[in-house]
Amino acid sequence: MGKLTIVPTPIGNLQDITLRAISVLKEVDLILAEDTRNSAKLLRHFEITTPLMSHHMHNEHKTLASLLKRLLSGETLALISDAGTPAISDPGFLLCRACIEKGIELECLPGATALIPALVCSGLPSDRFVFEGFLPPKKGRQTRLKLLAEETRTIVLYESPHKLMKTLSQLEAFMGPERMVSVSRELTKIHEETLRGSIKELMEHFTYQTPKGEFVLVISGKKS
Repeated sequence: MGKLTIVPTPIGNLQDITLRAISVLKEVDLILAEDTRNSAKLLRHFEITTPLMSHHMHNEHKTLASLLKRLLSGETLALISDAGTPAISDPGFLLCRACIEKGIELECLPGATALIPALVCSGLPSDRFVFEGFLPPKKGRQTRLKLLAEETRTIVLYESPHKLMKTLSQLEAFMGPERMVSVSRELTKIHEETLRGSIKELMEHFTYQTPKGEFVLVISGKKS
């Protein structure tokens, strides 16, 4: 029986990879990568020569059976995403669940993820929070926003730059302009930035400052 190891990779700064992650990536038989071109750069940097195979949201259903067969035959596999921890708003859940169902050993290393640094740096309560990842693009979005407007815990969302203003506008409509929010972008990178204020203030800022980079939004919960 083989083993699947989930390996977090840096979200920006390459020094954030762990020594254990490097060791695992060098020792496994195969690395499953969300984008092999992107991951090849990371592997070259750390002199890792393990074979790469594409594993992303568009092919994970098709490759599942063959990957399970390899694991059942005794091979060791590592799963990485383009950045951060696989299965957190990235492919990985299907394979992890299938391994558990088949009795294949599953291990997840601790490591980089964007949500925790953004939450801690927000200055908003971090003892209780809810992580929503990306909001539904269309179907179910209004329903989700309506539910989140009543959420008393701190809320963490991911958002892309071209949808940031739309999301802030919708948050204002459902939660009011004075709800406090922290917006972090380009975490661990050269242009890392965290802005804090009301939804109204952040909307005003990004009206004049074009959103760039990947964003993490941390929103205060509704006061009970």
